[in-house]
Amino acid sequence: MLWTILGLIIIGLIAGLIARAVIPGKQSMGILLTIVLGLVGSFVGGFLGFLIFGSDPNGGFFQASGIIGSIFGAIIVLGIYVLIARRNGTPTRRRS
Repeated sequence: MLWTILGLIIIGLIAGLIARAVIPGKQSMGILLTIVLGLVGSFVGGFLGFLIFGSDPNGGFFQASGIIGSIFGAIIVLGIYVLIARRNGTPTRRRS
């Protein structure tokens, strides 16, 4: 159980860091929010995988995905976050 939680945290961190590197601009997030971004991205990636491929051996449609799905999901979630932040007037600076 401990190793599963630690593995999820590490995958969340990796996926969140890659998503932050791919999306342009400065995202004001600490390490904890980066991990949460990766974990939410994992579930988004799992849901999209269910929609694309259809079946799930576990019987549910809301599931965690692997590292690739986590990265894609985190990129989608961060992209939506950046768009909402720009609309609300929250300053996001571009990297030089």
